[in-house]
Amino acid sequence: MSEKNREGKRSARERLREQREKERLRARRRRTMGVAGAVVAVLGVAAGVGMVASKSGEDSSGKSGSRAVAPRGAAGTVITSGKAGAKKTLTVYEDFRCPGCKQFEDVFRTTVHRLQDKGRMKVRYHLVTIIDGNMGGTGSLHAANAAACAQDAGKFRAYHDVLYKNQPPETKDAYANKSKLIKLAGKVPGLDTRTFRRCVEDGRHDGWVRKSNAAFTRSGYNSTPTILLDGKAVYGDPDKPLSPRKLKRMVTK
Repeated sequence: MSEKNREGKRSARERLREQREKERLRARRRRTMGVAGAVVAVLGVAAGVGMVASKSGEDSSGKSGSRAVAPRGAAGTVITSGKAGAKKTLTVYEDFRCPGCKQFEDVFRTTVHRLQDKGRMKVRYHLVTIIDGNMGGTGSLHAANAAACAQDAGKFRAYHDVLYKNQPPETKDAYANKSKLIKLAGKVPGLDTRTFRRCVEDGRHDGWVRKSNAAFTRSGYNSTPTILLDGKAVYGDPDKPLSPRKLKRMVTK
């Protein structure tokens, strides 16, 4: 074979090798760009989820710019009733329009009060507006605000009980009527004052109630009433029903 022919074959092999190398580099660039594009897409989706979650949190907290004015003595979004030194804590997530909440209150009210008054148990109330969200209306919000106004006056427990004893049917948003809430305050000695009326009419604690409901939404619980004893769910399990006697035993043992 002549030197010229050998040189020609070598050049052809080199050109083929160079062409393959170029194709390999182009393929690698395409893969790199694909990965980068996927990362950007994932980040974009994550940003979208973040905005949705943030927007959802904002909506459930109330209108933008609304002030969350906590009632007197509240710790964050919690109103505590009972002696601070009580060793047991009952946590209650409730809605004043919720029939199930009324059922719990009607059955357990006397036992809960006795345990509170004896210093055995304190109750941490989280006021939520789940019925307003599910059925429409503002009764849950307005009633919770009125209860917070009663907390300002040091009469939360008594007014709380009045609201449940006089709870309207779930389908009738009667607690949206602030005049009704003020009228019910007449059942609590010393509560129906000008200050209380103004607090109810102005919706002084509406923003705080919305904040409390947003905290409930984030808590992982999704129904009312949710009842916890020292952080453990104790109500609503048909296989382990709770009774007033059982609650008393669990607190005093």
